[in-house]
Amino acid sequence: MCGIAGTYLWPDGRQVTDRLTDTLAHRGPDGAGRYSHGAGDGEVHFGHRRLAIIDLSETGAQPMVSDGLALTYNGELYNAPELRGELEAAGVRFRGTSDTEVVLEAWRRWGTDCLPRLRGMFAFGIFDERTGELVLVRDQLGIKPLFLLRRGAGLVFASELKALAAVTSLEPDPAALVASLLYYWVPDSRCAFREAEKLAPGSWLRVRPDGQVERGQFWNLKEVAAEGQERSLSGEVPDLAAIVEESTKRHLLSDVPVATFLSGGLDSSYLTALAARHQPGISAYTIGFRAEDAKFEAMPDDLRYARQVAGQFGVDLHEIEIAPDVLDLLPKMTYHLDEPIGDPAAINTYLICTAAREAGVKVMLSGMGADELFAGYRKHLANLIALRYQRVPRPLRRGVHAAVDRLPVATARRGYRSVRFAKRFLSFAELPEETAFRRSYTMYDEDELLALIDPDLAGTVKDVLTEHADIYQDNELDDFVNRMCLGDSRMFLPGLNLTYTDRSSMAASTEVRVPYVDVEVVKAAFAFPGERKIAGRQGKAVLKEAATSILPKEIVYRPKGLFSAPLRAWMSRDLAPLVREVINDGVLVNSGFLRRDALQKLVAADAAGQSDYSKHLWHVLTLEYWYRGATSGSGQSRAA
Repeated sequence: MCGIAGTYLWPDGRQVTDRLTDTLAHRGPDGAGRYSHGAGDGEVHFGHRRLAIIDLSETGAQPMVSDGLALTYNGELYNAPELRGELEAAGVRFRGTSDTEVVLEAWRRWGTDCLPRLRGMFAFGIFDERTGELVLVRDQLGIKPLFLLRRGAGLVFASELKALAAVTSLEPDPAALVASLLYYWVPDSRCAFREAEKLAPGSWLRVRPDGQVERGQFWNLKEVAAEGQERSLSGEVPDLAAIVEESTKRHLLSDVPVATFLSGGLDSSYLTALAARHQPGISAYTIGFRAEDAKFEAMPDDLRYARQVAGQFGVDLHEIEIAPDVLDLLPKMTYHLDEPIGDPAAINTYLICTAAREAGVKVMLSGMGADELFAGYRKHLANLIALRYQRVPRPLRRGVHAAVDRLPVATARRGYRSVRFAKRFLSFAELPEETAFRRSYTMYDEDELLALIDPDLAGTVKDVLTEHADIYQDNELDDFVNRMCLGDSRMFLPGLNLTYTDRSSMAASTEVRVPYVDVEVVKAAFAFPGERKIAGRQGKAVLKEAATSILPKEIVYRPKGLFSAPLRAWMSRDLAPLVREVINDGVLVNSGFLRRDALQKLVAADAAGQSDYSKHLWHVLTLEYWYRGATSGSGQSRAA
């Protein structure tokens, strides 16, 4: 994994590219390189920071230049051996063994037609010296990031947004910040800074010397899901166990040690067991929390299950206790996450990757993506239950709602997760199907969001909510479960989970691979009807069936764990003074973007124990720290 950057017809392109590349040093501590072509304002410059994984020699160094083509590439290509063989049979002679060279030669032979054939995670820029054209590309599912900014005929691009902010003046985009409040992340369709944009997953962009820009899409998740439904209706049943194992085996390809995340839950346990089958003695990393935090939150004992899996499959398990100084970590993580992201799981990922890196591990496998593709989140089952709940007589529902509303979500000594889940369920259970699903993972409803922010942004709220509805409705699927999975895979997965995974791991100079977010696994996932994904009260039913081929049933069918953090415990102790500071004298409040009275109501309700606003307040802190950096003139251009 690496950091890539470049400029095209951009003033002072050489110096700008150097600054871009320096900002990305954490993504590639093993080497740096630069490429330049042209003269005057017509120059193109590439920069690269290398994290050496495949072909550790100089033949794998970048930017890679060969016969008029220059490439700066970030990613891993898991079908590189097959493509290499095909190209060699066509007469191509390779200098080294890197997948970078395979991408370069595949492009030379097939151009954009090579893109659907690339199986992996990647973002790259490729320049043709003969035509003067630059093409930017991002992988099918948006696993790897690519940001760009165009002004006139010029363009600048980089792996991280903070690099663009370090070389040119950028203003926060209020619409993106409103969207982040709604979701607690910035969706892929928006960018936290005006002018900047994220290249869409499965797409490419070509710029020409005359300033013309062309865009194309080589992979469409909506179409893949529709094709999967057709396969399902025809009676085709993919061998999911074989597909997941084949993907896991490919993701182990590396010239440096590989380890796994092992939470003790189904997804990570399944991957770890499969990885251990092909790489005996593989290391795994798991986390635990301070005893007082875990007790307060009534968190499940994931360590017990992680130890069971490690013992059964001969895995070298490393246990890390999460007792971070969150006051120190918050500004650091806000800087590295690029955009305001309110999921504390980013801290877990960063600390695990830091520990692994200190032990000499550069590559880790994660179970990310299984919940989105196979309906494994509580919200998926809850939305099906909501449809049945709506058939309960209205007077009885009113009584249930009133009774639950009176229950506390926490006291000074402990939290009540079951009450929190019940109140969350009732907040969307009586809404129409589509609206209920969208509300089940947003932080606020429309009225709550309008009460929180500057009244002048009311139109922006409407735009954000309309975009959310449009994306969910843009599908050709018949069953509700797969519509939820498609919506999550298009928004939740690239916008939040893959984003924080990439930034948190690369902050620790570690590569995280996601075998479930593989094109073949994704195709198989949408070939199963919704009733195979949620069966009775079991989410991810079809994946659990596959996992029983190797895992004991007590692991496969254990209650779902949480890859998160004890937020209520942190808010009641470590972070309480900071919350008060941000509300009383924060930049967002003083600027008028957030309303002090609305925030004070959130804090009061949370402190009273009747409502759980810990995640909302955590995101306010992340947004505040991001905004401070974005408007200070220096915060987004230097490491925290």
